[in-house]
Amino acid sequence: MAQTVTLNASVRERAGKGAARAVRREGRVPAVIYGDKKDPQTISMDYRELMKQVQTGRFLSTLIDIDVDGSKVRTIPRDVQFDPVRDFVVHVDFLRLGKGARIAVEVAINFLGDEDSPGLKRGGVLNVVRHTVEIMCPADAIPESFDMDISELDIGDGLHSTDLTLPEGMAFTITDRDFTIATISAPSGGADEDEEDAAVEGEEGAEGEEVEGGEDAAGEGEGGEE
Repeated sequence: MAQTVTLNASVRERAGKGAARAVRREGRVPAVIYGDKKDPQTISMDYRELMKQVQTGRFLSTLIDIDVDGSKVRTIPRDVQFDPVRDFVVHVDFLRLGKGARIAVEVAINFLGDEDSPGLKRGGVLNVVRHTVEIMCPADAIPESFDMDISELDIGDGLHSTDLTLPEGMAFTITDRDFTIATISAPSGGADEDEEDAAVEGEEGAEGEEVEGGEDAAGEGEGGEE
């Protein structure tokens, strides 16, 4: 299951752009905790401590216990805003999780068995359509990742959502189709070579037809001019 991380925070008494800028000047990030039928709570967090978690690449699927001046709140990040010029975090939204909460979360896919895949051995390429899948699951049971086996896939084969068995109590958020996760594609240039071969065969056939009826066609053409 996904790890749980504890981050410290302080109550932010004032909201608004001016107050947020003042918080950032202190080396902190303004944030808000909302949800669970409770009033939103404005907070600030240490920039460096927060960035360590953002840079893991799993921040939006990590449970965060926020210690707000000694009172812990179980949350999950729902939005991270970055400065468009300097690319640093300027605001974070956290969803407060009540007891028994279910949430939509994206979980990473690991592809195993590439060394045994007949398609890859023949020069095929693993085309990953989805690096993650979105599922609904209990907030206290978020999977770290899912493993999918490609060891038996040949060129033209693929993996779909029905090939991934989810743990009990979890379901895909996409329910109207069996969506593709990955395929084994033909090696680069393979399709072009086939097309070239077909073109050559077509040209040879066309030349043969002209040779067979060439003299008759010429005679008909001369008669027509007379």
